[in-house]
Amino acid sequence: MPERLIRLARHRTTIAVAAVLALVALGFAALARLTREIHFAQVRAALHDLSGTQVAMALGFTALSYLALTLYDVMALRIIGRPLPWRTAALASFTSYTLSHNLGLSLLTGGSARYRIYSAAGLDGPDVARVVGIASATFWAGIVTVAGLALALRDGALTIAGATIGADAAHAAGVGILALAAALVAACAVRRAPLRLWRLSVPLPGARQALAQIAIAALDTAAAAAALYVLIPGAQPALLPAFVLAYALGIVAAVVTHVPGGIGVFEAVVLAVIPGDRADLFAALIAYRVIYYLAPLALGVALLAWHEGRRHRALPARLLAEGRAVASGIAPLAMAAATFLGGGMLLLSGSLPSLHARMGVLGHILPLPFIEASHIAASLAGTGLLLMAPALYRRLDGAFVATRALLLAAAAFSLAKGIDVEEAIVCLALAGLLQWTRPAFYRRSALTQAPLTAGWIASIATIVALATWAGFFAYRRVPYADDLWWQVALKGDAPRFLRATLAVAVMLAGATIWRLMGPARVAAHPPADADAIARILATATRTDAMLALTGDKRFLLSDDETALLMYQVRGSSWIVMGDPVGAPAAWPALLWQMRDMADRAQGRLLLYQITAPMLDLAIGMGLEIIKYGEEAVVDLSAFTLDTPRLRSVRKAERAVARKGAEFRIVPAAAVPVIMDELARVSDEWVRAKRHEEKGFSLGRFDRDYLRHFDIALVLIDGRIVAFANLWLTADRSEASVDLMRQVDAAPPGTMDFLFVHLLQWAQARGYRRFTLGIAPLSGIEGRRLAPAWAKAAALVFRHGERFYGFRGLRAYKEKYAPEWEPRYIAGPHGLGMLKALRDLSRLVGRPMVEASSPHLVLPARPARGDGGADRPPTPPPAANNAAAATTAGVAA
Repeated sequence: MPERLIRLARHRTTIAVAAVLALVALGFAALARLTREIHFAQVRAALHDLSGTQVAMALGFTALSYLALTLYDVMALRIIGRPLPWRTAALASFTSYTLSHNLGLSLLTGGSARYRIYSAAGLDGPDVARVVGIASATFWAGIVTVAGLALALRDGALTIAGATIGADAAHAAGVGILALAAALVAACAVRRAPLRLWRLSVPLPGARQALAQIAIAALDTAAAAAALYVLIPGAQPALLPAFVLAYALGIVAAVVTHVPGGIGVFEAVVLAVIPGDRADLFAALIAYRVIYYLAPLALGVALLAWHEGRRHRALPARLLAEGRAVASGIAPLAMAAATFLGGGMLLLSGSLPSLHARMGVLGHILPLPFIEASHIAASLAGTGLLLMAPALYRRLDGAFVATRALLLAAAAFSLAKGIDVEEAIVCLALAGLLQWTRPAFYRRSALTQAPLTAGWIASIATIVALATWAGFFAYRRVPYADDLWWQVALKGDAPRFLRATLAVAVMLAGATIWRLMGPARVAAHPPADADAIARILATATRTDAMLALTGDKRFLLSDDETALLMYQVRGSSWIVMGDPVGAPAAWPALLWQMRDMADRAQGRLLLYQITAPMLDLAIGMGLEIIKYGEEAVVDLSAFTLDTPRLRSVRKAERAVARKGAEFRIVPAAAVPVIMDELARVSDEWVRAKRHEEKGFSLGRFDRDYLRHFDIALVLIDGRIVAFANLWLTADRSEASVDLMRQVDAAPPGTMDFLFVHLLQWAQARGYRRFTLGIAPLSGIEGRRLAPAWAKAAALVFRHGERFYGFRGLRAYKEKYAPEWEPRYIAGPHGLGMLKALRDLSRLVGRPMVEASSPHLVLPARPARGDGGADRPPTPPPAANNAAAATTAGVAA
């Protein structure tokens, strides 16, 4: 069963896309069935019959609905105790809803827009998540309450897709829903404690706030429904309950199915529930799409693009070149959405009949073959815009150039295929807005390497399906035959639709094959120079620099080869391990170079286990700082075992010594002799602990890795019962251990015995400090006013002992009376941090061995003439391996 789940997880993108496409197909199939008696001419006539008064009323109700939507965020901000000015909440709400209404992808579009605006206003990621959650709850409370009210007031039975619900059952359901809403309000009045969802604490509204939320949501739903209701010719007041119910059910179906924009699903539900002339209702639904969805989006995109472009042009040229300030804007998201819908407009236009009066004029200007070619070219340009939208969202400069060219070409093709002046104006306006926001698209990367997520794939497929369905709907009276493909006439709309659809299908198939058959994406990183890395490691003042030898790192060296940083790429996260190694003067340039590499590869940067001297650099790069834990460091210059604080350690060491334990150091050159015995100890430890080998931030049992280090042993009766590999800096500023393993039969306190002798051994050889490693989540205070991450970390530290021994690890290290030095994580803000930490956990849990990792040989430490392990020994004869290795050149 776990293997099946793993296989499903690997194909989750494919499964998600397939599920959405299946729902899209079902929606359009239902729509085709419900409109089988309707003809395109009827719908066009109904649209022409809409009066200016109806359109004006629909626009008024749309404005009222979006005004009510802004109050969702105002209420949510008050509930979480972070009120902001109405204009800020209105901008976030309007931007979020206009994008998510049209594209779906609510977390990608709406959530992203909210985060960018609210984070600029001072909210952190958890606060934004709370706002999104409370606003979503407000929406559902309103839509469910309105549906319940409509069910309670409706007369007669309810029929949906052939299924009939009796009047009494419908009334009972409505009353039950209203009673549930009342119970929720009562619960908010009684419960004062916040609601905990996983690690996120969400405050609950009071009774008055809950009633206000329901009232605001009901106003929004009623206004949105009224915007559609006034577009239906001759709608009677008696139809209102059934209409509101149909509208609520349509919205719920659109949200639950995750179909982008609810296209097809919403229309099918409304047509199935509302009785009457379906041609008029279908025309009203089309007009409603334009008025309630597309018009606010156009307004929002224009306002955002103007605001962002003006702000960025006021910045100094240096900041524009670096792109740091521009990256925080939402112009890429807004322009991606507008470009995507512009492509959909061109596809839809290519599927519908042209205006014959204009075609007559065009026929006197251009030859027919040019008109035919322009029709196909406009549809292909629309398809290209759909494919460019995800790359625009990722701020690729190549996408900007290609999209601008496609929009200008589409404007010309729109005029040449049917004098579609309106389309040409839209395309030119989009090109102008795109040019105005030019500084936002600064990343240099191949377009073929821009990933297409499941959401974007589903959205593209939905738009193509809509255009295809619309074409077959418009020409359902045309008798299809093989020769229809080859008919060329000024009024031959159906053949042009078929040829354009085929061209679009070929283009999409070609784009898919290009991606599948193209070269594999290779993350850009410079080749590692093994000799230069070894020279830099020889200058290290911290022992965690030895992680460079694990074989699972990539390296970035400074121009003068005096410093390096080690990193790895997992998913979209570029994770740097610890501080850079080498000359501190080279650190800023190295880190900014890494930041630039990650940004241009559309990735996120995470600095893991950095120290306090790195904080200024991390803050300067705009990263969020989180305390990871504390490192236990023993000052060897003042270390003595004869102190009351080390009483328990002394007792443990002496108890193990009485059992005949011996301490030995095996030099690195002699380690291969005892490698098999070390493997036996390690395998027994892994089985006993039921652990899997980790990587990246710590070593694992790997023969190539361990051969670099001296090994500390604990022997009883000549057999190895415990070992640890030593990390030693060449300048003797620090000593430490990495891999520590022992057998089950080792007496209690064996590791204390090992550490005591290691501390004394390092002290005798002039090492200045000994680090016992990090205690994760240690030293983080979860006070009332602390940020959410600190509260969560403190909670896990106090109560997560059953999952990981956080407190026990801290207590064990505390026995050695160390000084505690903080370690930090620096990464992107908000949701990006969570994604980066997820990638980090995968990287540590499933090490990636780099095929290109250089073979490193550390320079030998100079001999000191003290009989220690600093002098390479002569390879020992094989007898008793442990004894031979230790007698060949060992220090007790």
